[in-house]
Parts: sequence; structure tokens; C-alpha cells
Amino acid sequence: MKVSDILRIKGDTVQTVLSWNTIAEAATRLAGPPAIGALVVSDDGRRERVDGIVSERDIVRRLADAMGLMNRWRHRHLPVVDGGRLVGMISIGDVVKQRLAEMGTEAGVLRDIYLASH
Repeated sequence: MKVSDILRIKGDTVQTVLSWNTIAEAATRLAGPPAIGALVVSDDGRRERVDGIVSERDIVRRLADAMGLMNRWRHRHLPVVDGGRLVGMISIGDVVKQRLAEMGTEAGVLRDIYLASH
């Protein structure tokens, strides 16, 4: 089996996201249609460069980490720092709202899978 064989069958369509897009925008893209498991981060917008990858699991784990920190220390707000630079601020309400949206998406995907199999 070769990667080129897989791509010949699957095609070369790749869903990308820009690094400055929000988590909500990435989650919406992941939810589809079509529903996909990961997005390639490519800031050039032409797929000439791969800057990273973000998956559903990445988003869920980071939100769980944030919720854990906020609950443990009883903080209602959490500054977001990337590479030592302040890039934003989230509240516990933001995290809960995003998690509820994800749960709705997950339920929809599971419902669609169930309906497609019956």
C-alpha cells in the first residue's frame, strides 16, 4: 500500500483553517458538512505551507484543561497566553457555551451515523 494509492482513491481535497481563526470557527468547520476529524493550519491560504494541525480531540482536551483550571482555582476568567504573549481572555461561560455546542454537534453526528446504518 502506498500513500499515493490512497490519495488517488480519496482525492486531494484538504480542509484548512488559518491560525487566527477562532476555536469556534474551527469547530464549525470540523462539524461540516462534511464532518471531518482534523483541519490543517495553513496561513498562506494556498496550501503551499503547513503550519500545524488541529483536531476535534485537541479542542476538547484544551477546553477540559481550561475548565479544570478554572474550577480548581475558582477563577471565572482565564487569560490566554501564546508564546508569552497575551492573546485573549475567556470566561467560564465561554467554555461552557463552547462545550455545549460541541455536545450538540457530537449528538448530531451520532444520530446521523445511526440513521445511516438503519
